[in-house]
Amino acid sequence: MTEHKNYITPEGYARLKEEFDHLYKAERPKVVADVAWAASNGDRSENGDYIYGKKRLRQIDSRLRFLLKRMDTAEVVDPARQQGLDKVFFGAWVTLYSITRDLEQTYRIVGQDELDPGKGYISWISPLARALMKKSEGDTVRLETPGGEEEFEIVTVSYEPPH
Repeated sequence: MTEHKNYITPEGYARLKEEFDHLYKAERPKVVADVAWAASNGDRSENGDYIYGKKRLRQIDSRLRFLLKRMDTAEVVDPARQQGLDKVFFGAWVTLYSITRDLEQTYRIVGQDELDPGKGYISWISPLARALMKKSEGDTVRLETPGGEEEFEIVTVSYEPPH
């Protein structure tokens, strides 16, 4: 797999930083204290609190390393500063009408660390997002989906969340 730039919206970066800060400043110190307490209780080989605490500490440290790496490589792109706001670019909210399925859906094109299909957040490297890039309202795009070819019409392009 080729490496892609780690584009992220300002909100997405703030969520990563918030998770990192919570794990580092609140969660990790609590687990370290719990492990120290459990270790003081003697035999560690049968000490469930100690064993679980060490495992949880490894999970937290692993997640902290992952978050730090993602934040270090992140390229924050503020959709409000985009040029050509009538076209689809990173950070856009795009309402599509599926001509094939007679269905309207809204998607937001975001970074890989911000995916949330339930909210309609799709990665900028997904096939749908790539097909939409640089298109405008009224344009149609065809996309090969698992269910077969689908045709979409772009209803709206916005850089503000839908109401």
